[in-house]
Amino acid sequence: MNLPKKYIITIVTVLAVTMFFGCESNFKEVQKINFSEFVPGSDADTVNIKYTDSGRITGVLISSKMLDYSNLEFPFTEFPKGIDVTLYDKKQKRTFIKSNYAVSYKQTGIIDLQGKVKITSETGQMLETEQLYFDQKNEWFYTERKFKLTDAKGVSYGQGIDFSKDFKVINSQRITGELEAEE
Repeated sequence: MNLPKKYIITIVTVLAVTMFFGCESNFKEVQKINFSEFVPGSDADTVNIKYTDSGRITGVLISSKMLDYSNLEFPFTEFPKGIDVTLYDKKQKRTFIKSNYAVSYKQTGIIDLQGKVKITSETGQMLETEQLYFDQKNEWFYTERKFKLTDAKGVSYGQGIDFSKDFKVINSQRITGELEAEE
């Protein structure tokens, strides 16, 4: 059976187009199988969390929105509307922390504070910056961003600082400002 060349080209074209569209549809299904949604395992509105150690309150966290991603391989908790935290030391002296956004990484114990971060101690020391990290295990804050530090001795500005949660140890970099010197 000899078919004209015109029919053979038409049949080959129809088969190629059918296979092309059939594979595309199948490819999209394969993509969906490998796609995992990035959704929180839980979320909460208006949270007030109290952290304790041996019956003593060590911190209070207040936020209007919390998203918990503990269902992921690298779990974290996100606070997209910011946080207001009060930390207590062993003598119940307080440190106050506010930021517009925060993420707490469970495996590393690091909290990433962002957007108008402000930390104030009970003694009046205050640090302001746009991003600050808190190492929960070592109770240590640090940033490479610009900052403003205010205390009884004056106001200083700089870029890059790390300090203990009670402000007793402060290491700053590239600092300017007016400070009262101890004699």
